[in-house]
Amino acid sequence: MFYKDERLALFIDGSNLYAAGKALGFDIDYKLLRQEFMRRGKMLRAFYYTALLENDEYSPIRPLVDWLNYNGFTMVTKTAKEYVDSQGRRKVKGNMDIELTVNAMELAPHVDHIVLFSGDGDFRPLVESLQRQGVRVSVVSTIKSNPPMISDELRRQADNFIELNELKDVVGRPVREMPDGEMPE
Repeated sequence: MFYKDERLALFIDGSNLYAAGKALGFDIDYKLLRQEFMRRGKMLRAFYYTALLENDEYSPIRPLVDWLNYNGFTMVTKTAKEYVDSQGRRKVKGNMDIELTVNAMELAPHVDHIVLFSGDGDFRPLVESLQRQGVRVSVVSTIKSNPPMISDELRRQADNFIELNELKDVVGRPVREMPDGEMPE
């Protein structure tokens, strides 16, 4: 439930939202997403969190990051850490949970409603704290994928759960294949 006069902010866990959309078979059109939530209330901020590989000559997510930065999103990025796991596979680690949590706590006194685009159960204590401060929290993710992309604890804690698949016609576009099987966040 949204109210036209409420101040709201979007907090987008980039890699989590990308994975949820991909699991449902569509990409997010961020221009349409921003417009949809501006229609639902007085949007103060739209944050997008992602880790970037510093040493890549071309990062598939760079064009998205640049576009979001110029089109009304507050970008929060950090350098991802690369490592090789015990099986010799190249892995990338770039968790943005702390940055998202700190920003949400700082903004809480200035908003009525926060929309969290993530299914990560680690955010349950954040949602609980925001609620104690009088902020309503909606969580956008999916239970329609197999396995579900949202933790049961986070979904139960939220004031409102928005099934990402139900936003497909409003904010979705067909999946665009990435070169060499890479994925943007």
